[in-house]
Amino acid sequence: MPGENLTRDEARERAALLSVDGYEVSLDLRSAVGEETGDGPRTFRSVTTIRFRCNEPGASSFADLIAPSVTSVSLNGRDLDPGQVFDGSRILLEDLTAENELVVDARCAYSRTGEGMHRFVDPEDGEVYLYTQYEPADSRRVFANFEQPDLKAPFRFEVRAPEGWTVWSNGVGERTDGVWRFAETKAISTYITCVVAGPYHYVTDSYSRTFPDGTTLEIPLGALCRKGLAPYFDSDDVFLVTKQGLDFFHDHVDYPYPFGKYDQAFVPEYNLGAMENPGLVTFREEYIFRGKVTKASYEGRANVILHEMAHMWFGDLVTMEWWDDLWLKESFADFMGAFALVGATRFEDGWITFANRRKAWAYRADQLPSTHPITADIRDLQDAKLNFDGITYAKGASVLKQLVAYVGQDAFLEGARRYFKRHAYGNTRLGDLLSVLEETSGRDMGGWARSWLQTAGVNSLTPQVLLAADGRVDELAVVQEAAESHPELRPHRVAVGLYRRTPERSLERYARAEVDVDGARTVVGELAGAEAPELVLVNDDDLTYCKIRFDETSLAALREHLGTMTDPLARALCWSALWNMTRDALLPAREFVEIVLRFSGRESDIGVLQMLHAWANSALVHYVAPGWRETGGRLVAEGALRELRAAEPGSEHQLAWARFFATVASSPEDLRLLRGLLEGTEKVDGLEVDQELRWAFLEPLAAHGVADEGVLAAELARDDTASGKRHQVRCLAARPSEAVKAQAWAQVVESDALSNALVEATIAGFTQASQRELLAPYAERYFAAIERVWEERSIQIGMDVVRGLFPSLQDSPGTLEATDAWLAAHEGAAPALRRLVLEARDDLARALRAQALAND
Repeated sequence: MPGENLTRDEARERAALLSVDGYEVSLDLRSAVGEETGDGPRTFRSVTTIRFRCNEPGASSFADLIAPSVTSVSLNGRDLDPGQVFDGSRILLEDLTAENELVVDARCAYSRTGEGMHRFVDPEDGEVYLYTQYEPADSRRVFANFEQPDLKAPFRFEVRAPEGWTVWSNGVGERTDGVWRFAETKAISTYITCVVAGPYHYVTDSYSRTFPDGTTLEIPLGALCRKGLAPYFDSDDVFLVTKQGLDFFHDHVDYPYPFGKYDQAFVPEYNLGAMENPGLVTFREEYIFRGKVTKASYEGRANVILHEMAHMWFGDLVTMEWWDDLWLKESFADFMGAFALVGATRFEDGWITFANRRKAWAYRADQLPSTHPITADIRDLQDAKLNFDGITYAKGASVLKQLVAYVGQDAFLEGARRYFKRHAYGNTRLGDLLSVLEETSGRDMGGWARSWLQTAGVNSLTPQVLLAADGRVDELAVVQEAAESHPELRPHRVAVGLYRRTPERSLERYARAEVDVDGARTVVGELAGAEAPELVLVNDDDLTYCKIRFDETSLAALREHLGTMTDPLARALCWSALWNMTRDALLPAREFVEIVLRFSGRESDIGVLQMLHAWANSALVHYVAPGWRETGGRLVAEGALRELRAAEPGSEHQLAWARFFATVASSPEDLRLLRGLLEGTEKVDGLEVDQELRWAFLEPLAAHGVADEGVLAAELARDDTASGKRHQVRCLAARPSEAVKAQAWAQVVESDALSNALVEATIAGFTQASQRELLAPYAERYFAAIERVWEERSIQIGMDVVRGLFPSLQDSPGTLEATDAWLAAHEGAAPALRRLVLEARDDLARALRAQALAND
């Protein structure tokens, strides 16, 4: 039998053969505490009973399990020899009957990579914390099962845990006779089952909703985190957003929350933002803020809470059959999360963040050689793992926003209501959704789906303005273009805005028209006769998914007056368009940096400001001409310090500028200021240098050789926590020394001793833009190592290494040639590995094109 990589064809064959009636899973986690033995992985006992039917008696199939050992296997009362039927990832099941019972007793391994049953030891107090993370296929690391989304079943969990621990799962649990037993779940997929166990800090609340028919829904709410984070845990705000979200979804989807309780666990060393396990959502604990953060951080957390809540309906209640239709849950959750954020919480400007941040992720992903239709071709589990990308999430959500404009919000929501009622606790494909939308909208969804869901690539829309003799608009058209590799021109419902300066010299919209753009050129008749604009903004209000381009008049206006635009969404769209032009080598990166320096100090939206900081830094590191990097870096650092000193004392803008200044600081004067702020000999009025900001200041000091190992050890003593350890590891790896780099490389590439979080921290510290020369020897070592790393390590660690250590800082044609040589020599490498290298190659080629433009 093949290894761990389940294929779509195998899953379809098994789903046609089997149906599952229920699981009983018994886990003994008492082995999580105690001394390390050092003789192989630490394991726990897992006993699973599966009741299932087979519609072809006498047929064979298999169950999934990844475990160091299996003690016993029993099928329909017959004891099977584990050595004969278990190969390390599958259990062979032969001569099945119409009704079957499989019992598997195994020793499963605790994880240090965030996959399966993750075990974390808190360095602060030595306490052990456990949680599970499965998507797409890691529940088989914890219990035997049929690991595919369309073999849903009810689950009963029971867990033995150390004294003093609390255990949570999807259902309500109680402890009797030393065993935690949990209520049976509804029929759900394996990948959204969950267990969290340990001495977590736990806070409770409740939600109540009375429906028009007089029935009342009571939902117990809980929120938990490590004890060490309890002083920082603002659970009141988490519960506030949760209640607002539940109200919003009950108002709009007309299907009561179906999973009983609603716990939210903030867990350590988490690979994702969050996971939608029904009744027990898990989040990365970085959403608990140890220091001062901006409103954008709170907005981001609220968006994730609502994204996961949307999954209770889009994904958990109704689930895709296979990962091809992953978008049926992720695109919807991304869209509905933003929709709920704006409609139900204090973050009323959430669509600005969506336009500026989420779409930037989509635009990048959609121009990579690995871009794919939103409805993807997912051959196997490795494909599925990499498909949690900007296409599936952010492009899909953007397309749904366009769909709402296309069919109307009421028809869209009514379609969703019918979809839930028709397919509750079942699995669906694309056609199931399209059929209800056709019913509610009366529109043919087939053409829309072909254009938007079944083709790849992003279109660009450019205004074309012809003026009459009297200076008014004679004709305004929108020109649509597509990339040569993905030539599809799509239908777009867009708003076109005309802008000019007011007597107060601000750039404001004075005319707007909505139009259906179709084909290569569309005339906007409604705007004929309007006064001549200084700026034309196609896709005003961000109704569609496209790259915005500008005519020369509009571009000139932005160069001089972008900071005077009064509408924050329009301003964000213009910033995003300029960044896309920079990445596409249509606008010199130096010019983009100069525009940021000129106008970002006026940016009122803190999320947009922080995005501009990230883009400006990327432009400096990757896109400007190498000969201008040092000058550009000095100008940006001077600008950041100027804005830091000018910002309102104590404001979130001041904090954002302080963090950005630390990112770009490099001169002796800059580094002296950072050191002085740490030691208290320097001060910026209103700036509180809390522990998180201290670490932000220490990284550039370490990277430039100012903070040595002793300084970092002293800082860890000051902040001897799990968070502090991650920061220290990153700063240690950032130091400019050959020995330091060799050690960091060995820890990540040659050893698997580090946990996923410390691998991530080490890679982040290793890769410093100021250390190009020091890192040059690792380009060759990277290509020599990655195939072995991919084969030997978990897919999560493999992805971190292949993405994080690609020699992007060696931005020369030689590195591009070395990448091409590896690809040519490794045509038989795992497709997922090749995809990661191809994506990194594309980023490097894009950087070289931008640098060439800057040199012209």
